[in-house]
Amino acid sequence: MAPLALRPGGPDDFGALLALFDEAIAWMVARGQPGQWGDRPFSERPATRERVREFAASPGLRIAERDGETVGALVVGARPSHVEPVAAPELYIELLISSRAHAGNAIGARLVRLARQIAVGRGADVLRVDCWAGAPTLVAWYERQGFRRSGTFDVGGWVGQVFEMSLDEDGA
Repeated sequence: MAPLALRPGGPDDFGALLALFDEAIAWMVARGQPGQWGDRPFSERPATRERVREFAASPGLRIAERDGETVGALVVGARPSHVEPVAAPELYIELLISSRAHAGNAIGARLVRLARQIAVGRGADVLRVDCWAGAPTLVAWYERQGFRRSGTFDVGGWVGQVFEMSLDEDGA
């Protein structure tokens, strides 16, 4: 298997990001978990297409590729307004997504390590992320990556689980 290549992303990655979201939604719907992002592809919804366009334009976008194919993406930046602040310098994972066709290849774990490296390089003390609280396997996955649960939020009935990782711990 070819090595995973990581690179900065940009607006030209919009189509690849949209395809990752559509693939993830199809996978979640097939598992009976439409609660995360709904049951319709992002490509069919103008509001979500616009959100993906914003991710593609973010200076915090990093793309994971294998053999020239986009297999994952990471966006790091600021804490969203619906998440309670912490009293420490932080970096927030705004998006972490990987291709379900490449599941089991540690793409997400590599992107978390990259986010941690970026956070340390920027002088952050904490790396944070959130996910849909209704996906116990996803919650457990974040915990296996070294995050600990630190709170929840509710946006219009969508309950999110917030995680944090202290960056001053060895091996975190």
